[in-house]
Amino acid sequence: MTTLSMANALNTALRDRLEHDPKVLVMGLDVGKLGGVFRITDGLQKDFGEDRVIDAPLGESGIIGSAVGLAIRGYRPVCEIQFDGFVYPAFDQIVSQLAKFHNRSLGMVKMPITIRIPYGGGIGAVEHHSESPEAYFAHTAGLKVVTCSNPSDAYWMLRQSIQSDDPVVFFEPKRRYWAKGEVDTAGTPALLHKAHVVRPGKDATLVAYGPMVATALDAAKAAAEDGRELEVVDLRSLSPIDTDTVVESVRKTGRLVIVHEASVNLGMGAEIAARVQERAFYSLEAPILRVGGFDTPYPASRIEEEWLPDVDRILDAVDRTFVY
Repeated sequence: MTTLSMANALNTALRDRLEHDPKVLVMGLDVGKLGGVFRITDGLQKDFGEDRVIDAPLGESGIIGSAVGLAIRGYRPVCEIQFDGFVYPAFDQIVSQLAKFHNRSLGMVKMPITIRIPYGGGIGAVEHHSESPEAYFAHTAGLKVVTCSNPSDAYWMLRQSIQSDDPVVFFEPKRRYWAKGEVDTAGTPALLHKAHVVRPGKDATLVAYGPMVATALDAAKAAAEDGRELEVVDLRSLSPIDTDTVVESVRKTGRLVIVHEASVNLGMGAEIAARVQERAFYSLEAPILRVGGFDTPYPASRIEEEWLPDVDRILDAVDRTFVY
């Protein structure tokens, strides 16, 4: 076991794949000499050279388009989008080319491309630097979408994503980059698209992913002081969704609150709620509730904490499930 920050765990995963597979390339804005704006790629260009760790020109559409061409020639590009709000210029390449090429070629051409996107709020950034665009990509057939919440998952899930023959959009919660945890780099990873019960409980289920898992765990800890045992499920994969694990938890607890930073309107929580009510309707003791960002753009940094879900808003939703 090694204690690493999430940032260091991601760097270690990239280093491991660059060492073991000469077809792996890292490309993006400032990923080389600077080591990335969050230093996730720090030292990689120095050790692997400018042909493997590529400082790309400013142009996200060109980065993803070039990666599609490289994948056709047998490479495994890992593209970094510097901030979540910068991914939109590349949206056409992702949904029109990357997501469809395998199907369009009748399965003959694979797209083993990983797109790393730092996402979410909590760092007091300016406009276009804090977004939660995960639902756009999870809605797109042909893409896998995953997100880590701790250093161990960051290490293993990034390695698995790079090794996958499917295109993977890999969301990294930027507010958790400096959180530390134990990572067993010699262990056996869990399945990439499997949800984890990270805290058992019997009274209600909290489903969260990415940056909100730590907040959900804080809420469960606070609820325990009042004698209420909340089960916390880390979804980990947004496409495909591990519905079985969520349903199993709800059948035990009878109540479900879904938490994410993105706006509640048409967010990931709506899909999870629909699936659970289809499969566990008679186990529910109360309506499924969602806690998320408000239906506005991410606000200016001074009021960001008022916009993001917190422990109080989660516990308020849990309390409301016991009113029915």
